This record gives sequence, structure tokens and C-alpha cells, in this order.
Amino acid sequence: MKTSTPKIKKSSIQSRAKPIQSRAKPTRQSDGWIALFIAIVTLVVFLPALRNEFVGWDDYELLVQNPHYRGLGWSELGWMFTTFHTGHYQPLSWITFAVDYLIWGMNPLGYHLTNLVLHTVNAALFYFLAQRLLSVALSIPYPSADLRLKLAAGFATLFFAIHPLRVESVAWATERRDVLSGLFFLATVLCYLRAATASNNVSHRQRWLGAALSCYGLSLLSKASGVTLPLVLLVIDVYPLRRLGPGKWFGPLSRRVWLEKVPFLFLAALAGIIAPLAQQDAGAVASLRVHGLASRLAQSLYGLVFYLWKTILPLDLSPLYEVPPHLNPFAWPFLVSGAVVVAISIGVFVLRHRWPAGFASWLCYAIIVAPVLGIVQSGRQMVADRYSYLSCLAWAIVIGGCLYYYLRQRNTGHRDAGWKHSLAASVAAVIIFTLSILTWRQITVWRDTDTLWKHVLAVTDKSTFRSGTAHHLVGRFYSDRGDLNRAIEHLHLSIEIEPTDATTYTDLGAALARQGNLEEAIRNLQHAIALSPTLSLAHFNLGNAFALQGHFGQAKEHLQDALRIKPDYPEAYNNLGKVLAAEGQLDKAIDLFRQAVKIQPEFAEAHHSLAMALAEKGKQEEAAQELQEAMRIMRSRSQVQAR
Repeated sequence: MKTSTPKIKKSSIQSRAKPIQSRAKPTRQSDGWIALFIAIVTLVVFLPALRNEFVGWDDYELLVQNPHYRGLGWSELGWMFTTFHTGHYQPLSWITFAVDYLIWGMNPLGYHLTNLVLHTVNAALFYFLAQRLLSVALSIPYPSADLRLKLAAGFATLFFAIHPLRVESVAWATERRDVLSGLFFLATVLCYLRAATASNNVSHRQRWLGAALSCYGLSLLSKASGVTLPLVLLVIDVYPLRRLGPGKWFGPLSRRVWLEKVPFLFLAALAGIIAPLAQQDAGAVASLRVHGLASRLAQSLYGLVFYLWKTILPLDLSPLYEVPPHLNPFAWPFLVSGAVVVAISIGVFVLRHRWPAGFASWLCYAIIVAPVLGIVQSGRQMVADRYSYLSCLAWAIVIGGCLYYYLRQRNTGHRDAGWKHSLAASVAAVIIFTLSILTWRQITVWRDTDTLWKHVLAVTDKSTFRSGTAHHLVGRFYSDRGDLNRAIEHLHLSIEIEPTDATTYTDLGAALARQGNLEEAIRNLQHAIALSPTLSLAHFNLGNAFALQGHFGQAKEHLQDALRIKPDYPEAYNNLGKVLAAEGQLDKAIDLFRQAVKIQPEFAEAHHSLAMALAEKGKQEEAAQELQEAMRIMRSRSQVQAR
């Protein structure tokens, strides 16, 4: 007996297929609208940063007083790709600063606007990254129409984007490198996930791997903070991708996963060589004699807990948390931090099968933050808010996953599922609102130099670790403003906290000399040289102090020492020339003035000194030219300051 197979009309197949396609399209469109909403919220929360000025915390050295990046000509580009200025190799960041200068000049609004736009784009990118990672971890097809997944990813993104720990990277013009490297870091991971989930489509996978590698290179050219990314990718391969793991460490498919990392490791190795060279070039790397292994381990454990704690309770944030002058690794903050790190590590390891996300997130966090924990100590900071920009991404995703868990309770049929769902949504809303307020307030800290350092002192003076550097920089700020009494007060407080810092004695000596207290100024400057004989600024200021006393022989000796230590020191050439001119040695003085303007063509005071010496020699025409050049530079400087 024949059985007839029912015929299925082609039109019916098409009619059934259409709803499936129509569901996918609105899903992607809704993701775009959610990402746009997140970007707008981020933009609004950080909008007060556009009112901020440049601050006396690297902004002046990096941007205001630095003419080398101002343009996109071959000389400027050559400088960008070869300089280690301020201890970083960041040619791509310099290029963005050059674009800012070409558009805005030295108006700080433009520089802050670029930072804000980059962070806003990062927020949108992180939404897609968070949703992908959560969908893979929860075995939900992507793209998904699951509203709970979108809400969880959106919450994770806002938690990252508007957290007060982000303020330092966004509201501080100098930290362009954080948001720019973060942009390409996020793009790298997104492209890598696309490649890893490309099934057996080899060409598709290779294209996305190539895009990931390109983005990674751009991230490292912005800042070397992503140098440990290849290890993070391996963790992601274990969980949530499950491409590696028990029974999957070796074999043909696993070998492909390992080989994918080779190009990333190559780029990371290059960055790992260049970054320490840049730090050493800036003289920022502490020796083991000054900062021993026990101290470095204690500092690293403290840092691991610090960023996690400040993520949970972001209060008393400061631009500077200084390493104590004499760090005691057995002090209670370090012992408690060590105990917490050990407890968390054991806990997530024991629970790795029940809660693999916790173990993977802890590993990613520790791997990303490892280069700045202090194992290789660079600079004076023990920890810094900006170091959380990439390292705490994992915690945002974990928090988003927790929200998804509670939102899902509504469909489980449990008696108390409804109120748990409502409570989770309410708590998430309160958290976002609270973070917005805290971030808005933290942005005002970066309003100007005066506000910044007042806040630093308010935080550090009541903390366990007082900061001599903070008082030093406040003293320098007041000295630049001409408020010498307050400057001297803070410089004395800095010496009280850190009595072996030669630069503080140097600045104190300079302030005392300007105040007219030359004897005490000379004593402090001589003490600075005793602490650091190769400190050119101390020799320079001591030479100036002796010159003011009329002791020209001693003045010449120390100004020459300053030039011996730092041969390209235009101010020292100028002041030594003044001393020689006062002694009647005009020809030698003129040679020194010419050398000063050769090194720094925009040095108005040296042009003026040269004009006076030439006039005294009777070279009136050349003197007039130099005087006009000095006036032109001063007018140009006034116009820049006015903008």
C-alpha cells in the first residue's frame, strides 16, 4: 500500500521563515538603540568635564609647554613615533592630540571633548561585548531577543561607563591614552569573539582574527596597558568559550586555538620591551635597593584589593595615592590585603566548577592589572584610579550576570520570584543613579589645578598613607602663582613627610630666594645637591642665588655644573650669559645667549638678553631684530593664554 507524502507548498515554507528573519532584525536594531541610549547617558554624566581646564599634573608638561606634537608634518610625526616623553610610548595618542591642536589650538574644551567622545564610544562597544560574553556563558544564541540579557548587558555597561573610577581617565586631558587604548582593546576582544564563534568558516574566522590583531596593534600604539591581553584571550577560550579546558588542552582543534595567540604574543613582546625602556628613559623606575621585593609584593597585594574595594565603594578617590617613603610590608593594610587576596583566590578556585565566571573574572582582572601593581615600580603612585579602566571590565560583566540571574527568577515559578525580580531591578536602578551622582561630583575635582590639589590634600592627609608629593606639588603651584608664604609652608610639610627628596629642597630653595631669604635658600639648595649631586635644577637655582648675592664666581661654577649635567638647558645658558655680561664678558655672554635661542627658539627672555648685550656692543640693528622677536613671542604666548 502506497503512503503518500504530504506536499508542502513553497509558499508555506517562506511564510514560516519570515517571522524568524523578522525577529533577528529587530533584535539587532534594538541593540543599536540600547547602545545609543547608553552612549547618551554616559555623555550626559561626563558633560561637566568640558568645563575643566588643563591642570598642573602633567597637562602642562605634556600639552601646554610642549610644542613638538602640534601638527601632522613629518617632523611632528617623527617625534611622535620616536619619543618617550613623560615615560610613555604612545604615538597614536600623540596623533589625536595633534588633531585637537589643529582644530582647537590650546583651548582645553576640545581636548576634553575628544576624551569624552572616545569614552562614550567605548561604552557603546562594551555593551556589545558584554552581551556577547553573557550570551556565550549562558548558552543563549546571539543575537538574542531575550530582554533580560539586554538589560543585564546594559546594566554592566553603565556600571563600567559611569563609575567614578573612570573619571581620572576621562576628565584628565593627559590620560587620553587610557580611553584611546581602551577603544582598540574592546574592539580587539569583540573581533576575537567573532572569530572564535565563526564555526567552520575558515575565511570568516581569519578575517576577524586579522581585524583583532590590527586593533590590538593600535591599542598598544596608544598605551601599553593591554600588553597582557594574549593571556586574557586564553582565559576567555577556557571560559566562557570552552574552546580549551579539561580534555581540550591538546589536539588538532586545540592546537589551532594556541597558534592563534602567536601574533598577539609577538606584538605583546614588542610592547613589553618598549614600555620599560620608556619608563627608564623618564627615570621613573625605582631600583630594588630603594623598593625591595617584599615591599613590591605587599604593594601588589594591596593594589589587587584596592581596585576591587573602590569598585564596590568608590569614596575618597584621589589623583594620587603615593607609595610611603618607607613602606613596611608588615603594616596592617598590606597584611589584610594579602589575606583577602588569598581568601578570594582559594574561594573562586574551589567554586570554579559551580561558578566558572567568578574564577575566570578573577584571573582576567589580575592579569590585566598585573603590569601596574608595582612589581616593576614606576613613578610615585602605589595605586591609581586610571589603572582600573581595563582591569575592572570583568567585574562589570559579573555584576551584569548577577542581575540576569535575578531577572530570570520571574519565570521559574518560585513563590518569591516576583519580588526578587522587582528588587533586583530596583537595586540596579539605585546603583546607576548613585554612581552618576558620585561621578558628577568627582569630575569637579579636575576643574582646575587649585581645586585638584585641595582635594588631593583633603583625601591624603586623613588617610593611612600621607603624601609628601602632594604637598610638594601644591607648594610648587602656589610658588608659580607668587603666593610664596603658602608655597614654603607646603614645601616644609612635604619635607616633614619625605625628608630625602632632593627636588623638594630645590623648590623650597627657589621659593626662599624669590622671597629674598638668600641664606636659607642657599642652605636648602646645597642640601639638595648633597642628596642628588646630578640634579641640574638644584645647581641652576643655586647658581642664581649666588648671582643675586653678587658671588659671580660661585654662580658661574654651579651654572656650568647645570650645563655639564644637562647640556641642552637653555635657561642655564641664558643665566650664565647674564653673569658673564655683568662681569663685562659680552662676547662670551652673546655666544651663550645665541646657544639658548638655538636650543629653544621661542625663548623670549633669551632673545631679550641677547638684544641687550648686542645693543651694548653697538650692534643696534641686530639688537632691534632680537627685541622684536622677543616681543613677538610674548604676544603669541599671551594670545594662547587668552584662548
